Amino acid sequence: MVLEMRKMKDSGIEWIREIPEGWEVAKLKNIVSIVRGGSPRPIEAYMSDNDNDVNWIRISDTEKGSKYITHTSRKLIASGISKSRFIKRGSLILTNSMSFGEPYILDIDGCIHDGWVAFSDFKKIDKEFLYYFLTSPLAKIQFEQQVDGGVVKNLNIDKIGDTVILLPSLIDQNKIIVHLDSLTSETNSLLSKTITSIEEYKKLKQAVITQAVTKGVRGEREMKDSGVEWIKELPSDWGIIPSKYLFKNSDTKKINGDEQLTASQQHGIITQKYYTELTGSKVVLANKGLDDWKHVEPFDFIISLRSFQGGLEMSETTGCITWHYIVLKPCRQIYSYYYKWLFKSEIYIRALQRTCNFIRDGQDLRYSNFVQVPLFEPPLEEQKGIADYLNGKCAEIDKLIAKKEQLVKELEGYKKSLIYEFVTGKREV
Repeated sequence: MVLEMRKMKDSGIEWIREIPEGWEVAKLKNIVSIVRGGSPRPIEAYMSDNDNDVNWIRISDTEKGSKYITHTSRKLIASGISKSRFIKRGSLILTNSMSFGEPYILDIDGCIHDGWVAFSDFKKIDKEFLYYFLTSPLAKIQFEQQVDGGVVKNLNIDKIGDTVILLPSLIDQNKIIVHLDSLTSETNSLLSKTITSIEEYKKLKQAVITQAVTKGVRGEREMKDSGVEWIKELPSDWGIIPSKYLFKNSDTKKINGDEQLTASQQHGIITQKYYTELTGSKVVLANKGLDDWKHVEPFDFIISLRSFQGGLEMSETTGCITWHYIVLKPCRQIYSYYYKWLFKSEIYIRALQRTCNFIRDGQDLRYSNFVQVPLFEPPLEEQKGIADYLNGKCAEIDKLIAKKEQLVKELEGYKKSLIYEFVTGKREV
């Protein structure tokens, strides 16, 4: 038996080319209604932690790879509902700011802020089919071309409405939905297990770091009361020292020939040019106001805007960094790589956070915060031993994490290609 080839036709759109006969091409605004969310101001005045209040749906309530939003971490009081937009369970919504163009279906009732749009009044299209289309590369490419803004990118309703979509019959849409639900369910299960495994490895890494920087790596030994709030016991031959006696606040101005540096949680202190090569992000080199920039040398530590979230960064290069950052220079003999690990430990970061009343990441940490947290001072030789151990052990864990992260990329790529092939008619159910 010879199977008939599916008949195709020209879509009339150059970048889409052929589509199956019987399929239509439409703009999103012609087949659905699109409305934007709203945010009461000032937002904190309307927030609540009372479970009886209305769900306040934020982008942070989404889970990577998930189709549904099932819970919220914050609630909205009743007087805020009229200043926002209330959406029923089962509604399809889309991010239109920051991580724009990500669709979700609500498994709860709630209010959405102005970083979301919601769809209703579906004509010729099933909501679930639209969800899959919006996750496809065909939609993502259009969003990327339409997006406004520089650092903070966003999509407005008009641009979302101009998105071109392919429409099979409702019967065919339903077949595609059932097929993709089955296929993506298997992929999502693998993704979920892999992501959970990555998180477990990251927790293991932090546990290894904390154990080593607070207890050493010499096995059982005599311990003593530390006398500080954030760690109960230390090895008996370790010192506790005010941090100002280990690191001074350096205001040395940049010198001729200094390359501009940037602070990155992932890559540490590196030149801005190298950061651009690694990440593809465009960093504009400053050409004014450089007189106030600070000189940085290898083994200096930097307090940056992200230090509140992810600890301090150690420089391994010479250059200059913006005056907004604090440059810490060792003022007595230490093995800097030990302190590199200590400053990245969760136990130290939590201690640093307790020195201020920050309510969000990105606010300034100052030298006055840093000096409120006393530091450990193991014998110099042991500092080196701990650092060497962590360099090796954490490299092993990082390799395992990298393999899992590569698997996540491959699974996500496979899922996207599946969705693309079915919602564009390249594959037939």
